[in-house]
Amino acid sequence: MKESKKYGINTICVHTGEVKDEQFKGAVSPIYTATSYAFDGVDVKRYPRYFNTPNQEMLCKKIAALENTEDGLIFGSGMAAISAALFAFLKTGDHVIIQQVIYGGTYNFIVQEFEKYGIEYSFTESDAIKDFIPLVKKNTKVIYIETPSNPLLGITDMQAVANLAKANNCITMIDNTFASPINQNPADFGIDIVLHSATKYMGGHSDISAGAIAATKEHIAQIWKTAINFGGNLSDQTVWLLERSLKTLNLRVKEQTKNAQEMAEYLEGSTNIDRVYYPGLKSHPNYELAKKQMKGFGAMLSFELKEGINPMVFQNNLKLIKPSMSLAGLESTMVSPAQTTHALLTEEQRLKRGIRDGLIRFSVGIEEPKDLISDIEQAIKASL
Repeated sequence: MKESKKYGINTICVHTGEVKDEQFKGAVSPIYTATSYAFDGVDVKRYPRYFNTPNQEMLCKKIAALENTEDGLIFGSGMAAISAALFAFLKTGDHVIIQQVIYGGTYNFIVQEFEKYGIEYSFTESDAIKDFIPLVKKNTKVIYIETPSNPLLGITDMQAVANLAKANNCITMIDNTFASPINQNPADFGIDIVLHSATKYMGGHSDISAGAIAATKEHIAQIWKTAINFGGNLSDQTVWLLERSLKTLNLRVKEQTKNAQEMAEYLEGSTNIDRVYYPGLKSHPNYELAKKQMKGFGAMLSFELKEGINPMVFQNNLKLIKPSMSLAGLESTMVSPAQTTHALLTEEQRLKRGIRDGLIRFSVGIEEPKDLISDIEQAIKASL
């Protein structure tokens, strides 16, 4: 096949990284479920934990093409990808800078595990580049960011972070889950390693758990050395489902993004809503930056109800939108981060990051916005 960059995004989603069915000429990739392969007289010694079975190997090509990188790896979860990437570049005595507001699971992993290995870390005060600069030390090896961030949709200047890292010989990593490769390609701004919970937009149907990394061949090779020891590979059945899902990634995400813009504007104009967090609103403090580095503003937003409307009563009164923990499925969902994604943080830690008990995260699906608006309005009315 020709270089993927010569193709449009839908063509890449459908055709790059296919496993060709040479025997029966089927229209979709066959599944190779073997856990044992020949070792003599072969170019590649294949083994599931080595991330190189036929389905694993080809799916990585699709993910790399979508993120405009040279190579990729897939994992059993987003946290498997994040932990493998960080430990691949950090050792005892090293220091990492982490953006303050990030996914709660990542935060918990850092504060619970790094001290065991003698790895130093510093959290920024905000997502502004001015708060990263004074944290750089001689032993800083990694700068880790998340933009848009979970759950407050903060926007970090990727180019500025990449420039800071290069000036100090650091590796940059980004959790690109909320944007997806459709709305943002961090490698184009100089970010070294792009991470995804592929459970979310890449999977898109709320039925698989997976993680992904996209980077240069050199960086992927280094991560691979650590990843094979952690054993976080993905089963080929799930790999096949993920490849299937990626074929419609662009179609799904563009529709969800369009709907999210409409929902954000509706919520911002509602007298029952205190505040809306969405980078596509001109009221967002980093709207111009988001417009500069994103192709679309994404399908995630958060909001706070007016005082007097109980967030859990409201969510339990929804009839169409599902109160559900995960995100990015075809169906719209809402969740209280204080009780789920950031539940492992103390109340003080949550409030310091602006995550109040009344905050609701809204993953917008492909339903008609008028139906979602009607559902929200009836839930608010039932909650008063």
